[in-house]
Amino acid sequence: MGSGDIVGIGFVGLGVMGQPMALNLLRAGYPLTVYNRTAARAAPLAEAGASVAVSPRAVAAASPVVFVNVADDAAVEAVLFGPEGLVHGLAPEAVVVDMGTTSPAATRAFARRLAERGCTLLDAPVSGGEAGARAGTLSIMVGGPQAAFVRVLPLLEVLGRNIVHVGESGAGQVAKACNQIVVSATLMGVAEALTFARRQGVDAARVREALLGGFAYSRILEVHGRRMLAGDYTPGFRARLHQKDLGIVSREAQALNLALPASALAAQLMNALVASGQAEADSSALVQVIEQLCGLAPDKPADS
Repeated sequence: MGSGDIVGIGFVGLGVMGQPMALNLLRAGYPLTVYNRTAARAAPLAEAGASVAVSPRAVAAASPVVFVNVADDAAVEAVLFGPEGLVHGLAPEAVVVDMGTTSPAATRAFARRLAERGCTLLDAPVSGGEAGARAGTLSIMVGGPQAAFVRVLPLLEVLGRNIVHVGESGAGQVAKACNQIVVSATLMGVAEALTFARRQGVDAARVREALLGGFAYSRILEVHGRRMLAGDYTPGFRARLHQKDLGIVSREAQALNLALPASALAAQLMNALVASGQAEADSSALVQVIEQLCGLAPDKPADS
């Protein structure tokens, strides 16, 4: 399946991540039918040549492969099984690719319900943020049947660079939860390190520069450390979504009787960040919570 043997593709959910992903599929030569609850979000796609449908059901009727990128379990269920949901328009053997972050348990339940109708659900959450969505360089973690993965792989290759079929249904969402565990713990570490440097009266920007050349290097230190120093919390990944993802980790851990103390602490700090009115800020604003706990006023922007 490639632009040389074109098939109709559907895309539901044209938010910060979905819109650039859909545009990349369109630019790759795939006929695209889109739907978004807020119609204005579909305007750039329409201008680029996509067809705009009146419902998810209408998208499914025109598309043997449908991508979905919406906020949470409830939103995915509504898109799939609501009164005008995809399930009412999907043909047998259709594939739905859920690129949002939802719980592994809900994903497996949704996959079973679609399988009863002869359709397949792939869970394919991503990492890389809005910049990765625009550039087509996302990391994509996929769960579901191997045959369906192979079928949609050329489409995924338009959207990302690191694409891994992790395992059966729900495995992609498990991998995304693991991603958020690592990201959250590292985010806390970077915030604490820069705050520690400030409290010691040392230039935090120079500390970061030194750490970037050593074993402490990480993309979080590079990208989010720069944001923290500059005080630039323009959202790449919004705090409220990070909070939601850590909620998934917490619930799954509780169900499995797992002790994940770093994740639990990160979830509490993210709750505090959202409660402070920063729900729409980038999650790197977590440093402000650490600063407040330490009795420090937010620093003036520093050169990175």
